[in-house]
Amino acid sequence: MAITQGLCNSFKKELLEGLHNFTTSGDTIKIALYTDVANLDSTTTAYTTSGEVSDAGTNYTAGGETLTKVDPSLSGTTAIADFADATWASATFTARGALIYNSTQANRAIMVLDFGANKTVVTGNFTITFPDANATNAIIRIA
Repeated sequence: MAITQGLCNSFKKELLEGLHNFTTSGDTIKIALYTDVANLDSTTTAYTTSGEVSDAGTNYTAGGETLTKVDPSLSGTTAIADFADATWASATFTARGALIYNSTQANRAIMVLDFGANKTVVTGNFTITFPDANATNAIIRIA
């Protein structure tokens, strides 16, 4: 199995269909964590429990965390979407990647994140730090 980072193909099409609302009062966007047995890439179309980090005694809840959104903006001529960092406190688990998805819109996949290697936390904070919100680095950019 493999996790390959990228925007999901279905998400690109759904943007043109007006299915995703990234404003702070819009859709609920979540992030779920996955182990190295997950199979996620740009062809992923929806949240799945297959390969997700276990929620048994780990301080991880199936389905992941709700992301705090920052209203979309422009950085030059590039539209960007950003989120506040996500943290699982007092957690014990290993994750290899993540899926950002829209739980308001039938759990439609937005983006797959590949951590590059397994990341382990033992009774500590597991934090996903999103990059700077600008045309070069924002997690979601449309140029």
